[in-house]
Amino acid sequence: MHALSFTPALSFLAAFGRGSPALPFRTLIRTTGYKLRPPKPLPFTPVIRSAQDAVLGAGTAGLHQLATVLHEKRKGPAPSIVLGGFVPDATEQVFLLRGALLKRGSVFYLNYPRHGFSADLLFAQLDDLVDELNRLHGTPPVIFSVSFGSGLILEWLRRTRMAGRQAAIAGAVFVSPIGCMEDLLAPGEAKPTTLLGRAVKPYLDAGDGVVEERQIEKSRTIFSRMFGAGVQNKAALIALMSPAELGRLHSAVNESIARIDARGACERMGALRNFTTPTAYFSQQLLPLTEAPVLILFAEDEEAVIESRSPTRFVFTAAHRAYFPRSECRTLANPAGAPVQHASLIFHVGNFLPPIHRFYGSLIKRRFAYAA
Repeated sequence: MHALSFTPALSFLAAFGRGSPALPFRTLIRTTGYKLRPPKPLPFTPVIRSAQDAVLGAGTAGLHQLATVLHEKRKGPAPSIVLGGFVPDATEQVFLLRGALLKRGSVFYLNYPRHGFSADLLFAQLDDLVDELNRLHGTPPVIFSVSFGSGLILEWLRRTRMAGRQAAIAGAVFVSPIGCMEDLLAPGEAKPTTLLGRAVKPYLDAGDGVVEERQIEKSRTIFSRMFGAGVQNKAALIALMSPAELGRLHSAVNESIARIDARGACERMGALRNFTTPTAYFSQQLLPLTEAPVLILFAEDEEAVIESRSPTRFVFTAAHRAYFPRSECRTLANPAGAPVQHASLIFHVGNFLPPIHRFYGSLIKRRFAYAA
């Protein structure tokens, strides 16, 4: 399960001007999130459901494994589809980025079910949603994925290429991608070296079996502690959000952690266990996965969460253009303050926002250039 990096981040002040008072800084950050009241994403009912219906009709997945799709509708040339990590939901994952995304177009959030999970069904939902945005709206989407969500997108792109197709997307953003189980646990490793590794090892040991409830509860405790460690730093939080905003985020994250049951947790981990490691499909027959522009962002302190020999991190830092010819891979560092943490889109939004902003800007410029 993906680590929320709610690590103290006073370094944000350095990102936008050292010594800035908390209130003006919070006002600046809120322009990237929302003003006054947070928006309420609405349920999205797709018009195109052929791929989803095929999976459900074949009996390989059930309705309890269907992801919830929410959306915020905006006019714009670059709609986004957001997939989060294991926790929190996609809606909370981009808590302070959603305003920036909405300036480019509508945002669709795929929130994973609490009581089950099926990668096949999620990929079918993604196929239908991408198809609908292309065919009915003429706006191929940007896929914005974080941690485990990036693993889902990598596997979706791999399967799409295996089927002899190209994904009809405008681009993709991968934040701290975890593409396979080997990113969390080195093969043959008796004792995991990271806190997250210790949380997921019982799921790997269980194979396709059921993990005991005490192990599920231990996982919940680990994620709650990760969140709690960040909220202890009141000074940093004042610079980021109001008490009401923090309370909403705190409640939403803890609710998602508490409501994922044993079946849901095991099936999510089972999906990750079955993903093909990116090193295994380094071949001319399959690559590139997409010709669309791609932005890959790693944090400088990834090894606090993922394995130091992570194959996904290795191939994307060493050979990302073999997988994505029009890609940029960056490791975000914070030389003036606390290290940037894995998937820390809340407390290190000041580090993540600039490259994301530039990426979307380049997509829009390219689209207008083609239209001219």
